[in-house]
Amino acid sequence: MLRKALCVSSLAAVSGKVYFSETFGDGWESRWASSEWKKSDGTQGTWKASAGKWFGDEKEDAGIQTAEDSRFFGLSAGFESFSNAGKELIIQYQAKYEKDIECGGGYVKIGPKLSDPKAFGDPTPYNIMFGPDKCGYTKRTHLIFNYKGKNVLKKSDLAYKQENDGTSHVYRLVLKPDNTARVEIDEENVYEGSLKDDWEMLAAKEISDPADKKPSDWVDDSMMDDPADKKPEDWVTEKRIVDSAAKKPDDWDDEEDGEWEAPMIDNPEYKGDWSVKRISNPAYKGFWEAKKIANPEYVDDDQLYKYDDFGFIGFDLWQVKGNSIFDNVIITDDVAEADAFVKKWKTLSEVEKAKKKEEDDKKAEEAKASSDSSDSKKDDDDDDDKDDE
Repeated sequence: MLRKALCVSSLAAVSGKVYFSETFGDGWESRWASSEWKKSDGTQGTWKASAGKWFGDEKEDAGIQTAEDSRFFGLSAGFESFSNAGKELIIQYQAKYEKDIECGGGYVKIGPKLSDPKAFGDPTPYNIMFGPDKCGYTKRTHLIFNYKGKNVLKKSDLAYKQENDGTSHVYRLVLKPDNTARVEIDEENVYEGSLKDDWEMLAAKEISDPADKKPSDWVDDSMMDDPADKKPEDWVTEKRIVDSAAKKPDDWDDEEDGEWEAPMIDNPEYKGDWSVKRISNPAYKGFWEAKKIANPEYVDDDQLYKYDDFGFIGFDLWQVKGNSIFDNVIITDDVAEADAFVKKWKTLSEVEKAKKKEEDDKKAEEAKASSDSSDSKKDDDDDDDKDDE
């Protein structure tokens, strides 16, 4: 009996926890607070429940949708505060763009408890920002960590997978206690690496020695003018010359026409601008760089991943084109719980792709029919022209 009790206790200790979960079923408005950050200037957008044009079960597949174009959209939900110290943290959600967003985001922000959800907006501090962002040709999946009050972007951009296909995509961030992170989009691992290496959270370990100066005789020009190369004496640089063959017209009147001047013509002996030949500089020493020394401001931190307070998740977005749908949000340390939401996405994704294919095939058939009709009309017109002839 004691052994059984110990086993149960051990299982309870390692079982995961869901900190927040939302499928946007009935009553979602009571669980989420709309922002009024941009209400005063008339650019605050509204949210509505929608499954979009492609779905399996309309009620089951419904999420929240940005309802207008060219608006700011703010929405947040609070939950019991927790710290991710010593554990893996999974942040996952689903996004579908029914229209090409053109310029705007589809990311989430997760941070400490909000004092006033109605004021939630761009100035609101957060711990992590994660998800797709696009403006024109600039496209990426954002992953920003706040460290000591500063929002730090990843040194290189993550792939942008939210293409204009009208189907749902699932985004997963896994933040680990060993200061690494993994990003999966549609179950594809698009990034796995170190917070220390791939974000500039910490000061550089080494810096250039400010006391180290380049020697006065250091030569950093790899090429030089050839001192032996001289411009030939017969080199002609005059592009235009006076036409020596030109004669003053017999009827030229200096008093009426002014003093006569012979016209200018292209110089047939012109050789172009002369420049000295360049050769390798024998005194070249290479690129000079100050020696490196330990950075006195560098302080290591083995808890870059850790945040003492997670208490809200929210969408704080600007979108030129709306109609983006978000669904199946989860924050957990339990992989199985997150996988259950991925399974829902896969079921919906199969439906969406099948319906998209139907729509694409129909458009292709209509385009072909239109083209055939145009060709037929052109042939009829050609026949009429021949009859007229």
